[in-house]
Amino acid sequence: MKPMGPIPPEFAAQQGALIIGGRSASAWMEGRDGPLFVYDPAIVAARVARFRAAFPTIDLHYAIKANPFPPLLAAMAAMVDGFDVASSGELAKVTDLGRPVSFAGPGKRDAELTAAIAAGITLNLESEGEARRALAIADRLGRTPRLAVRVNPDVELRGSGMKMGGRPSPFGIDAERVPALVRDLIAAGADWRGFHIYAGSQALDPQAIIDTQAATIALAARLAEAAGQAPPLVNLGGGFGIPYFAGDSPLDIERVGAALTEALDARSEILSDTRFAIELGRWLVAEAGVYLAHVVDIKDSGGERFAILDGGLNHQLAASGNFGTVVRRNYPLALAHAMGAAADQTLSVVGPLCTPLDRLGDRIALPRPDMGDIVAIFLAGAYGASASPAAFLGHGPADEVLAR
Repeated sequence: MKPMGPIPPEFAAQQGALIIGGRSASAWMEGRDGPLFVYDPAIVAARVARFRAAFPTIDLHYAIKANPFPPLLAAMAAMVDGFDVASSGELAKVTDLGRPVSFAGPGKRDAELTAAIAAGITLNLESEGEARRALAIADRLGRTPRLAVRVNPDVELRGSGMKMGGRPSPFGIDAERVPALVRDLIAAGADWRGFHIYAGSQALDPQAIIDTQAATIALAARLAEAAGQAPPLVNLGGGFGIPYFAGDSPLDIERVGAALTEALDARSEILSDTRFAIELGRWLVAEAGVYLAHVVDIKDSGGERFAILDGGLNHQLAASGNFGTVVRRNYPLALAHAMGAAADQTLSVVGPLCTPLDRLGDRIALPRPDMGDIVAIFLAGAYGASASPAAFLGHGPADEVLAR
């Protein structure tokens, strides 16, 4: 038997039928012949409120790559201070939501730069070549471009699941070259918007985030001094992780917030009028989502039991262990009608795809399932539907719904 990660607290205390947004899982699945993602905006709102209490002077941006479901974005427009996008497709989803937008990501095509400049959003430049192209496009359009510089920092976020800085990288411009570029942008007449400095993601160690944020503030001050210009905004990135696996503990953001307040109180004079933002994705939305799928078969093979679902890695790639994890570990899952019930057998939960990679729960303890039961896979609000190969083997996408 292998352990599972912790069920999010909003669901962990439930007994009997799983309730999501005030309705049972079976009610959400009624009349559906395939899997479903359900997102509870009340859980997102609670995360935002907790952030605001811990970081009262910091702007909150939502990185929509975590979950770009349009009804969720519309709900979040009232909760956050801005959206961060990484493609023209993402930009189109938030253009009319009335919030400031910034656009990061290497390899922006000229058409994407043109759309961003025409829309008046902030471009986070990833290279000097991109800067030259953006300036040329802005000149052709007769527009003043809003340009920030994404910095490849000389620090990395310790313990992060995905490191984004502190090494050779396609992301951002090496710190030592940034001041010269800032001076060139200002001389060219651009509206320079500041720095975007992102060192890593999915960190659960508060001290690692505290140290990285302090180093990032110091780096921003050094770059500003060298450029001779104070940045209007410094995006500190994010990196806030959530507990996916057995042994993971929730991040203490109150401790991080207290330390960041101290660091900002002691910041260099050149940053005295600078605003600061934190860009979050999974920490805001992952625990608000549940993936629901039906058991379509139960079989025994070689002394092991398998519960086969009508959805798998084609919808929830991350839960299968095939989205960046080195060692496959189990996400939390449960039988939706038997929350809190005692487990009486060990089995593996797999999807319908013709690949051994399609395994959502590896030798886990569950109450006995029956055909037609609903299995709930938690932590499905981030990097789920949009980050999974829905077209693989032609099973089709899962439905998505915002609980209201």
